[in-house]
Amino acid sequence: MALGLIGKKLGTNRIFNPDGDVIPVTVIEAGPCLVTQVKDEKKDRYSAVQLGFDEAKVKNVSKALQGHFRKASGSPRRVLREFRVNSEDLSSLSPGQQVTVSMFRPGDRVDVTGFSKGRGFSGPIKRHGFHGFPGSHGTHEYFRHGGSVGSRFPQGTLRGHRMAGQYGDEKTTVQNLQIVDVKEAQNLLVVKGAVPGARNGYLVIRPAKRQSRGKSQSKTA
Repeated sequence: MALGLIGKKLGTNRIFNPDGDVIPVTVIEAGPCLVTQVKDEKKDRYSAVQLGFDEAKVKNVSKALQGHFRKASGSPRRVLREFRVNSEDLSSLSPGQQVTVSMFRPGDRVDVTGFSKGRGFSGPIKRHGFHGFPGSHGTHEYFRHGGSVGSRFPQGTLRGHRMAGQYGDEKTTVQNLQIVDVKEAQNLLVVKGAVPGARNGYLVIRPAKRQSRGKSQSKTA
């Protein structure tokens, strides 16, 4: 089953393994998620499950969504996400059911999707990693510029040229992160490494599509 969870980034920390090595981790509040809708191939032409996360006040939800949650026999949720599943797995899911963090185990690999931190309008050095100009040898008021943006031929600025502009606040996925610990009582996932977004940002956690090769697998084998 490719079903995942919706979560919220709580922050970063570090833990120690039995060998005394430091492991940087991110703590995620994952679920419980409410099954708000089940779609099958007969009615909707594809199989999917819609999950809701983070309870919301009724006054902050539209009348249409209030009716949608009423059909699922649940309270309104702030975030709704859809997960594609196999048609065989739909039989075990129904509206109103709760999906919890118990679906994951320590050692599992997951892909985490979220929105990166917004950096606003940024220059080419911060946005694209340009080196900038020398700090001496005649450089004057041109230290952090991007250089030439055009030429005599072809005339004008070429499409896709890297320049200053909006940076960050983009949908980003970090693949193949390892789950270090699962705390079912607190609905927490402890994931090795960093995940996209700022604190309290919403995330989507799915089973990893591709397993890593090399050192990480050789240690666990």
